[in-house]
Amino acid sequence: DGGNDYYRGTCLYTKAFAAPAHSDSEEVWLEFEGVAMTAVVTLNGHELTRHEGGYATFRVNLTPALAAQNTLTVAVDNGKNRTVYLQKADFTFYGGIYRPVHLLVVPKAHFALDYHGAPGLRITPVLSADLKTAEIHAEAWVTGTAQSVQFTLGEETLSAPVTDGKAEGTFKLENVHLWDGVADPYLYSVAASLPGGDAVAVHFGCRKIDFKPDTGFWLNGRNVRLVGAARHQDRAGLGNALTAAEHEEDMQILRDMGANTVRLAHYQHAQYFYDLCDKYGLVAWAEIPYITEHMPEATANTLSQMEELVLQNYNHPSIICWGLSNEITVTTGVTENLTANHRLLNDLCHRLDATRPTTMAHAFMLDPNDPFVQLPDICSYNLYYG
Repeated sequence: DGGNDYYRGTCLYTKAFAAPAHSDSEEVWLEFEGVAMTAVVTLNGHELTRHEGGYATFRVNLTPALAAQNTLTVAVDNGKNRTVYLQKADFTFYGGIYRPVHLLVVPKAHFALDYHGAPGLRITPVLSADLKTAEIHAEAWVTGTAQSVQFTLGEETLSAPVTDGKAEGTFKLENVHLWDGVADPYLYSVAASLPGGDAVAVHFGCRKIDFKPDTGFWLNGRNVRLVGAARHQDRAGLGNALTAAEHEEDMQILRDMGANTVRLAHYQHAQYFYDLCDKYGLVAWAEIPYITEHMPEATANTLSQMEELVLQNYNHPSIICWGLSNEITVTTGVTENLTANHRLLNDLCHRLDATRPTTMAHAFMLDPNDPFVQLPDICSYNLYYG
């Protein structure tokens, strides 16, 4: 864990840049894939946003403060506090801008960039009982004056009206090619476009998941024994600043092991790695960094990080559950406030995503008969042998 002898505090990134070419009918945005842990973005002296949480994508509209020549400042803080998770665990809480940053130029009518960092397009496959056909529900969130969205799946297109910033459409899919884990991780894609030219596309998979008390996990009607590992996003000499090469190497190690599952601990991982799980068929557990120590002052932060996790990763077929917390009773035991926080998280997950169960990773010393253990849909324990 670095011995807790590393710098934790605020550092500044500054960059001078000329405004990118854009017309009066366009906007300029910045997309940050991950900044640890709290980021304050300022352009030309105007504070534009504050983001609390080191592992999720967030975006900021630069247009209101943009000039011909600009100075961008990002103040990044990984210091100790009582309102932003995580604060106590057995790994290093690196700071900084450690994932890519993208400068975006979009029409004023565009797929929502401020919808909790999500892609603006959500796909929900609903399979028939025999898994042969599916209804593919597409939802798009739109900013601006666009009147309609055109959805495309394969050779089929459909147009849907925009009402209160949202458009919805449904495709019928025959002879479904299932996403079947490591055996056959088949992916479809849906694209969406607006009359003004903005477009977005996402991958998705058609699969049916079940959890049964006496037999465990089921995928597409087949009982599957899940064998794998947990994975952190750090490397010696790199910290958290992994490139595609390290993500791919981690995935190859898992595949060489014969793993068919991975727990992505203890925070939201890079979209690139979730994409690799989709591509290679590894069943994934995704969670927020609500770990070891419950902070009553930070309930709002658990909810905001969970909302980002679910909405940004909803389309990944590899993800089969949302993790509410990890060994959260170690410091204080089970308290009323801690339990209430978990009820809020559990309800939020079910409200945002009706297709996946929730889970928690309990510390081995927690009594299995404690009602807190039964709060999520799936009970899970960390057992330390030896």
